[in-house]
Amino acid sequence: MPSDTTMDDHTAAVPAEAVAPLIRGVAVVRQLTEAGGVLSLSGLERATGLARSTVDRITATLARMGYVRLVGRDAVLTPRIMELGNAYLAALRLPSLLDARADALADELDESVSLAVADRDGIRFIHQATRRRAMSLSFRIGDLLPAERTAPGPLFATEWTDLEWRRWRERRAADPTDAGFTAVPVRSSPGPDFERWAAQVRQDGWALDDQLIEPGLVAVSVPVRDPRTGTIACVASVVSHTSRHTAEDLHNSLLPRLRSAVRAMEEDLAEDAREAPRGESLAAPCGLATWTGASKQELGREFVESLARGLTVLTAFGEGRAELTLTEVAQATGLARATARRALITYEHLGLIAASGDRRFALTPRVLSLGFPPLSRTTLPDLALPHLTALASRIHESASLAILVGDDIQYTARVATSRVMSVNIAVGTRFPAYATALGRVLLADAPAKDHELRALTPHTLTDPAALAAALETVRSQGYALVDEELEAGLRSIAVPVRDRTGRVVAALNTATHVARRTVEEYVRDILPELTLTATAVEADLRVAGRFTRVSAS
Repeated sequence: MPSDTTMDDHTAAVPAEAVAPLIRGVAVVRQLTEAGGVLSLSGLERATGLARSTVDRITATLARMGYVRLVGRDAVLTPRIMELGNAYLAALRLPSLLDARADALADELDESVSLAVADRDGIRFIHQATRRRAMSLSFRIGDLLPAERTAPGPLFATEWTDLEWRRWRERRAADPTDAGFTAVPVRSSPGPDFERWAAQVRQDGWALDDQLIEPGLVAVSVPVRDPRTGTIACVASVVSHTSRHTAEDLHNSLLPRLRSAVRAMEEDLAEDAREAPRGESLAAPCGLATWTGASKQELGREFVESLARGLTVLTAFGEGRAELTLTEVAQATGLARATARRALITYEHLGLIAASGDRRFALTPRVLSLGFPPLSRTTLPDLALPHLTALASRIHESASLAILVGDDIQYTARVATSRVMSVNIAVGTRFPAYATALGRVLLADAPAKDHELRALTPHTLTDPAALAAALETVRSQGYALVDEELEAGLRSIAVPVRDRTGRVVAALNTATHVARRTVEEYVRDILPELTLTATAVEADLRVAGRFTRVSAS
């Protein structure tokens, strides 16, 4: 049984007004997610049970939307698909309100700290503050775990209804080894009596996981309650390894500090409740109907218009838009009410949207199953590499990404060309920043400092005033061009890559021999391509970095 499919999903009849192509499209995205973000088209055919022609049409549509990249015979999830999970996390607001508290606690304890929400009879992570160690957590934001094998699980179970307990028993009977939960090892023992454990946790107000998921992993959890309702909004956990803490140590040493952090989190929630966020504009996205129509005309049967329009419904939700009416969904997407209604019916059937009693709808944690986990720990080099590959194929020159490390640049991603005479640099290579185009782009955005300026070639700038003037030029024109300062005959041009805040986090360049193009030709022909590539990388970084940390290396 797939981990994001419950007993109800198998037994409930598909509503007559549900959008079949949307159901099939969601199935494809889920299978790609379960496979780690990459799966062959034939593998998708086997995993979903869909006809190959249907898989081809769905993946072509997802590729058109920018959610999937087709590489040979494989479909690969792209960072843009994270906008679906971002919509849920933004509407939930808990990550943006509480992540700083979780991160501070992780720093204080030097242990991993997580925030989780309930997803039916499982838990799903919405924030992770991990420690970099040889033995570290492999769970990702969006991963689904069975409640009975986690410390947060019994805390959530204290609020289950009789129906929810029945669903849990049915799921356990159908999948006794947890084979359907791909984020955890297969169960090797029955574990504790979960119902008795939940009853004890109700009295204690905290829960302890002593190696239920796998040997050596221990965790202590405390509920964070919604000040408006008193119910559990999420659960905060401190996670460690028995080589550092026993379960008893977690209880005796770390539980008091966790409780203190949770009290601060609840105060933050109470303050936020007093200052209810204003909803973002519900203006319809510009040109959605035109874009889908043009895509249909260009791709013909290969473009599934109902799938593309249906997926936009999920992105109607967000901060200040946790719950929307049908009218508001139609307004936010630009879809006809009838189209939006059928999409909502479909998502409610799939468990991705829940209806409230006042004719409003809200996203559920299950939206995170649509591509988020495999990409939640992506790095900037991972994001950049497909774009560097496309750039190198267009300009027939090598393309690289680098970051600033001390006074040096360090290459973190690179795509080389097959020219007889090419620039041969490996990932990890470091050069003095002041003598490179990549370095000057990075130094132009960094705090001013003195650099040891050595002549590497007769053209190298060694005068501090001249370097300062060069950096000012880079800041004003938005790129750097360096001629033969690092190596005789080598010309390079670079542009910045900025994060969501506008800070330069990396630089992107290409390098060539000075004989291939004049400086004017280089700027005219290559700079626009570099800028276009940097813009594409930044777009992915904005989506991927909204609720996750994207490492620069």
